[in-house]
Amino acid sequence: MMIVVRRDLGMRKGKIAAQAGHACVEAVLRALAKEGRLGDIELNGGQISLKPSGKPDTPLSDWFRDGEAKICVYVNSLEELLGVHERLTEAGIISALIEDAGCTEFHGVPTYTCLACEPSLPERIDPITGGLPLF
Repeated sequence: MMIVVRRDLGMRKGKIAAQAGHACVEAVLRALAKEGRLGDIELNGGQISLKPSGKPDTPLSDWFRDGEAKICVYVNSLEELLGVHERLTEAGIISALIEDAGCTEFHGVPTYTCLACEPSLPERIDPITGGLPLF
């Protein structure tokens, strides 16, 4: 899973973590819904997995099985963030773009802070985010 954060906003560490968390949850839920697997989530001793469903493995099911890796990179502007979101969408990759309400850090102004994309194959994601610096 790739997370893209706007560094130009100067968010506090806790705010970044919260915004990235929102993006990850939304991206996974949307991916589960796309695959028709919202009801297949299983908790096993603190581990999350997908119940066997007879469906073929997908990058999402592999992601759950292999430890739910996340990579966090950054952009330096709203324009860059929206550009990444647009390219992911054009590639058919779910992208959860998060807009903060602005109640704690942005003086009441709704602000796009980050995005996360559904777990996908590196060959699909890397052409879009591979050149972004690690956060």
